[in-house]
Amino acid sequence: MAVITISRQYGSGGDEIADRLCQIMDYRAFDKHLIARAAAEAGLTSQEIGDFPEDNYKIRGFFDRLFSRARSVARIMAASQDLTNMRYSADDLLLNEAYTLSLVRKAVETACSLGNMVIVGRGGQVILKDRPDVLHVRIVAPMEDRIQHIKSQMLTDRTQDQDLVDIRRAAQDLIESRDAASADYLKCYYDIDWADPLLYHLIINTSKVGYELAAELIGEAAVQLQTVQPK
Repeated sequence: MAVITISRQYGSGGDEIADRLCQIMDYRAFDKHLIARAAAEAGLTSQEIGDFPEDNYKIRGFFDRLFSRARSVARIMAASQDLTNMRYSADDLLLNEAYTLSLVRKAVETACSLGNMVIVGRGGQVILKDRPDVLHVRIVAPMEDRIQHIKSQMLTDRTQDQDLVDIRRAAQDLIESRDAASADYLKCYYDIDWADPLLYHLIINTSKVGYELAAELIGEAAVQLQTVQPK
């Protein structure tokens, strides 16, 4: 079956749709276990790695999010070899974002090779752009609808001193910061505009069709894409 990549505006329902796709199509979600697999092939262990979603990369240092303990990285990687077979010292690695990007790419490509996979974010629409068996989807929604979606998630954590205006402002701030992080990540490291429609097979507005129908449309498109591939 075709692999599916999902790029989504924060709060548009992309994560929920991905979960639903995994249910109805019996797909796996790209997760930290696949990142760990790619890291292990590079000579790292699960104790030294973390996750690095694109919509959060500016909130903490990009390399710090990948490796949870810098001193362990220096110790382990001093004599290690990166994914492009080029050798680096520990100091070089701590400064070299290209290494972390190669690990992201390796993890995404590994996920693609396994098949039956939904990959949310992490530059999947760029890394796998030339693969004919990969369906690229963009999930969008109007800002007000996204604010309401995120605000509803925040309400369960609301304290008595918070009012709805504060929560709405916090929801909008979070959406804007996460969208900016994703856009900056893809522009900085892949030189693309994440909103460019030419990157995707489908662009779905969840305010028009809802999450359930969106998942069904994507699933059907993935099946159809697979049937037109050369045998």
